[in-house]
Amino acid sequence: MDPQQGRPHRVAVLALDGVVAFELGLPHRFFSAAALDPGWPGRLTGAPPPYEVSMSTLDDGPVTTSAGYAALPTHPRSVISEADTIVVPGLNNTDIVTHGRLPGALVDLAATARPEARWLSICTGAFVLAGLGKLDGREATTHWVYADLFRRHFPEVLLDPDVLYVDHGDVLTSAGNAAGIDLLLHVLRSDLGSDAANRVARGAVVAPWRGGGQAQFIERPVPDETEAGTGPTRTWVLHHLSEPIGLSDMARHAGMSVRTFTRRFREETGETAGSWLTRARVERARQLLETTDLPVDRVSADAGFGTTASLRQHFATAVGLSPLAYRRTYRSEPA
Repeated sequence: MDPQQGRPHRVAVLALDGVVAFELGLPHRFFSAAALDPGWPGRLTGAPPPYEVSMSTLDDGPVTTSAGYAALPTHPRSVISEADTIVVPGLNNTDIVTHGRLPGALVDLAATARPEARWLSICTGAFVLAGLGKLDGREATTHWVYADLFRRHFPEVLLDPDVLYVDHGDVLTSAGNAAGIDLLLHVLRSDLGSDAANRVARGAVVAPWRGGGQAQFIERPVPDETEAGTGPTRTWVLHHLSEPIGLSDMARHAGMSVRTFTRRFREETGETAGSWLTRARVERARQLLETTDLPVDRVSADAGFGTTASLRQHFATAVGLSPLAYRRTYRSEPA
């Protein structure tokens, strides 16, 4: 995609009923000429701006946003057939999200798009792209909260709920809300270069690039302690994470053979004891990095990783950031 081929690159935002208000305004905020000025060189030569952004709806009428107010389209729905890029912002729990069903009018309108048009989705807008068949057999992402629902509706899509966005060139999907900003800056960087993307990011007072993925935002609750099964052992482990606990130790605490414990653990949690233990140690490290000034080697020891190298390896795999980068981003300020 090159928005500098003699005319503006036409970006059509398709607003559906229940559209997330915050996400609806993002394409205009990041693709408008005002976002690129005063640094856009074409301003001095009279060249057209790189992008021309429009917003349309299915019936050319207003849509109700997630904030409760109505949004009026700026252009008729026919702009979809002329667009170079089509952006589908997220939408609230409409029939598209809850049941994975697209209205016929939406399918018909999408069919008018040019074959070479680039499709972008923000958050649950991925449900629309999946419903149109644009993600079949391909990796995609959406907000992690909707991951299970998305998989039930669209098992043929290779969903990765841990990343901020996925770029296939012709189809791009992003996670929730702020990840839409990450995606649009990525598109700017691809279309116009890093200088333009960084300029727009500075104007919006956001980071031009964020490391990591959605994994750093997902909260996983502590398991309930139960009288039977592996629940009490899981609770015991969480209180002894700094100790060198292994599978045999957990089985012994539960009063089971290793084989029985392994089977029961998977039945009750859906994962192996080893993967659960590693995740629990990462969660402990996250907590310490956010709430204390302990050096990384102490965090590693208290979380049970033993060495800082082991902590860095497991932390980067699970969260997508190094321990120090995570602390810089999420360290709680003292009250």
